[in-house]
Formats: sequence, C-alpha cells, structure tokens
Amino acid sequence: MIAIESMTFTQPLSHRLMLWLPLLLSVWLLPAQETPQLRGHRFLTLNTIVRVNQIEVTRTMNLGRDESEIHTTAEARIFRDAISRSWPGGRITWAFSWRALHDERPSYRELRKQIATYQKELGDEITFIPGAYFSNMHNTRDQVNKDLHEGLKRVTTMVGNNYRPKSIVAGFLSAENLRYLAEVEGIHVCQGTIWSQYAVDNGDGEGSINYPYYPSREHFCKPAREKSDFIDCVNLDGWTVDFLCARIPGSRLVEGERWRSRQGVGPIETLLDMGTERGCKAMLATTACHYDDGFRRNGFAWVTCGWEMGLVEARKIYGYGGRNGMDGLALWLKEIRQRWPETNLITQGEFGELWRKEFPDNKRIDYRFQHRGCGIRASEENKEIRWFMNRDFRLALLRVDNNPHTEKVIDFTRYDLPAAEPRETEAGKFARNWSLMNRINQKGLRPQDQPVLLRQLPAEEQQMIRQHYPELFTDSADAGKSK
Repeated sequence: MIAIESMTFTQPLSHRLMLWLPLLLSVWLLPAQETPQLRGHRFLTLNTIVRVNQIEVTRTMNLGRDESEIHTTAEARIFRDAISRSWPGGRITWAFSWRALHDERPSYRELRKQIATYQKELGDEITFIPGAYFSNMHNTRDQVNKDLHEGLKRVTTMVGNNYRPKSIVAGFLSAENLRYLAEVEGIHVCQGTIWSQYAVDNGDGEGSINYPYYPSREHFCKPAREKSDFIDCVNLDGWTVDFLCARIPGSRLVEGERWRSRQGVGPIETLLDMGTERGCKAMLATTACHYDDGFRRNGFAWVTCGWEMGLVEARKIYGYGGRNGMDGLALWLKEIRQRWPETNLITQGEFGELWRKEFPDNKRIDYRFQHRGCGIRASEENKEIRWFMNRDFRLALLRVDNNPHTEKVIDFTRYDLPAAEPRETEAGKFARNWSLMNRINQKGLRPQDQPVLLRQLPAEEQQMIRQHYPELFTDSADAGKSK
C-alpha cells in the first residue's frame, strides 16, 4: 500500500500517476460488495429468545416453568453452531427477556458475554423482548414503554461500543407501544404480530396481514391507511405458518393426531411433534409456498421463524419424545440453500429496514399467495387457499378438489372500518384477546363466519374487492356464483 501522505505534488504529473496507479487498480479490482435489495430476492429471518422462565409476563411474574438449566453457554453454542455449519455467514436475531438481562448467576453472566461475541464476530442482532410475547396482555402501555426503554439500555451495556439494535422482538405489541418505539426510541422494525394466532396459549391477535406493514394508531393488526394514522414502525410476523392449518382455532384431535394452527416452520408443531423427517417435510412445504409461487406473485419472498433457545434442550424439561430438533433445523436450512441458493439469511432488523426502503407507506402493499395442502395433518392435500392482502382488506378464498365451483370466501377482514384495541383496566386485569375480526374470519368461530360465494357479499364489498382484483369476478374462481 502506498503512503499517500508521503507523496509530494511538486513531482511531474506522469510520475504522480505512476505512484497512484497500483492503489487505484487495487481498489478497482476488489470484489463488489452487493447490498441486497428487497425486490428479486428471497429472505429468511430467524430469531431466538433467551429467558429464565418460560413465560415472563412482567418483570416479577411468570406463567411457565423455570428454564434456567437449559439456558447456558452450552445450549447457545449448540444452536449457533448448527446454524453456522448449515448456513455459513447467516445472521440471526437474539432477544433477551428482562430476567435474562438481569440474572446475576454465573451461568447467565457467561451466557450474556458469549452471545455478545456473536454480534461482534458474526454480525448477529441482539435485542430485547418485553413480556415474553404477551406484554400487553399483562402490563399497561406505560409499563411496556418503560420496559422497552430500560431493556434496550441494558442491551447496549451488555454488548458495548454503544451498540443499538435495529429491531425489537415482542410477539404482540400495541399500537401505542409501536408508536413509542418509532418516535422515542428511534427503532422502526418490530416483530409485533403473530399472524393467525388464536386460542393457542397466552394471547390472541388474529386479524393482521402476514407480510410487513406499517400499523395504524387504532390497532396493531390494522395497516395504516392515512398519513394521520401512520406509525413508522414496520410490523413483522413471528412465525410463517401453513395457510391451511392457520384456519384452525388453536388445535384439535383428528384420527389420533393433533392438528395445530401453528404448523409451519416452527419446531414445536413440526420437528418436536412429528419427528425430523415428517416435521421437516411440513416445514419445507410452507417454505416453498413463499419461495416458489409466492416469489413469482410478489416479487420477493420472506419466511420467518422464532426458535426459542429453550427448545434446544427442552426435552430435558418438556419431553418432546426425547428430541431437540437440531437435526431438523440443520436439514431445513441446508435444503433451503440447495433449493433456493440465493436466499439471504439476515437479521430481523436488516430485513425490516430493506422493506422500509422499498415501501415508505402502505399504498403499494399487494400481497398474494396460493397454497395447496401438503397432506400433513391440517394441511389437507385436497384443499387450496388463495390469499389477497392490501391496506384496505385481506381476503381468503378456499376451494376443494381443485374445483372452482367450490371456492368460497372464508375470510374478509376490512381495514377501512374503525378498530380499537382493548382498554386498560385496573392492575392485573387485562384482556388476552387483541384480535381484529369484523366481516368474516377464517377461524369460523362466529355465526357470521360461515363461508360464502364471492358474489354473495354485499354489492359495496364486491365493488371494494373489484377495485383491487377485478379478475376474481371474471376468472374460473367465480364459476360457482349463485343464480
């Protein structure tokens, strides 16, 4: 390398060019550092939760088991090494609970120190999770804001060098807390919705769209439609699920097998429940829905998974048939790289910021998906579902045996209607159901949720759909219209 400061400009121009030429050539010949763009690319985001207890709903209360024995440096290393071997260069997101950030036992001090090295050496994102997925179900909005502020400060202290994450993991997060993240904390990406979650465990939040969107100030499930309603914090789903399975409220027993609404790419409903081979097949079927057909329809594709660190050795506490899912995780990641080799495994914050560059608001959101069942449990192979999602509504059409005459509307959630989140009451009495359900909901729980033909919707709603998707009223999908 030439020491530029030693060069004198009294030398002839030709001599100076000869001195500069090797430096210029060396820079020119460096490999280009491509910055991935959203369009034309496939993305995978993977986040993991580091905690002490299974469900830490407040700073001082939890609803689950003590998992401290399976939150050690050994489990973190097993998990991270499995990802590094299967996807060299991939970057993931680690979210620490309040207790995991403050536990002063030697095991947790060592764990925090080790995971901090993953940010420095591997480029991983380290952030905070308030309330272990269900913060608003157990805390006031003001308390959640305090937790966010102090938790983020603790993460900065833990990692050092004034580190600041680009995103938050939250499970569910209210509109007011999303607004606080953007306007006060300067964080514009949040995993703040769990698409289709209803009657599963400790909270409900059915009604959003499943790809990124800017939420409304009225409700975190509702995309903002006007500038006055806009929150500049991209809301992300936490687990990509099978669209057909998602119709189930919770789970149900069918012919001796548990059909679960959360079956998709998450390990609990697949690898830990079904075993490696069958579980991975279900995961890949969900992945392919987005990376193949979804990619062609939407111009980019995204799959996301929350893989709690406690699941690495959860068999020690919860059984899971003696399985820990690590073989399945490696197999899933390797298969993705083989089938879709250009896929980018990046942090949640990186992905959210890429989306923000492409979409400054919700005006151009138009997500379309078509999925035929893979034949595993609730993903019935004789059924096919089509989803259409934009800032005005989400619409789902279900057909049976590939027969267009059977296609009916199973979900029509309007985002032009007023919406409201649950109001806070006295301490300890909070709502668990934060769902946004209005016209027709895919779970089929209310009398009004009975499937109908598209042309059986009121004329006003048909016109609303026609403005976005006129082809639905002319193609074979509506061949079964009523006379």
